[in-house]
Amino acid sequence: MFREMTRAKQALSSDRIKDVLDRCTHGILACTGDGGYPYAVPLNYVFADQKIYVHSARHGHKIDAITGSSKVCFTVVDEDTIVSKAYTSYFRSVIAFGNVRITCGAERLAGFTALVEKYSGDQPDELKKKKVADCTQAQIIAIDIEHITGKEAIEYAIKKQINTYS
Repeated sequence: MFREMTRAKQALSSDRIKDVLDRCTHGILACTGDGGYPYAVPLNYVFADQKIYVHSARHGHKIDAITGSSKVCFTVVDEDTIVSKAYTSYFRSVIAFGNVRITCGAERLAGFTALVEKYSGDQPDELKKKKVADCTQAQIIAIDIEHITGKEAIEYAIKKQINTYS
């Protein structure tokens, strides 16, 4: 159902995919929007329990899109360094495909807590708990990942291979 990566030598391992998802702070959620047009929106996210969690208002384009079709794609760009003399950029990215849903109960609380921890981890625990408890208007959306890949520029892959065998 999902395509194999054309340049498998540039594929990231599962551990490196997790590192990218943990390190990065925003990604692009792509779904089917109004009139069948693609709708891609940049979002803060957290990767927890093998799922991607994002927050949302209760109403709007994003909620309409995900309730209209649960199939989504989520992309994170970790690195994108322009190398002008080579007419290219050195990149590293992750793409996840899955089904999206609005969480509730314990999962909503866990997803929201993970988001607050990622983006406000340096704040006192009591303030973080209060933020989660007081915010009753936000939806927490989970992406149940069905397929995930990561890829990096061939230059990074070669450097990694050299370092592995050195």
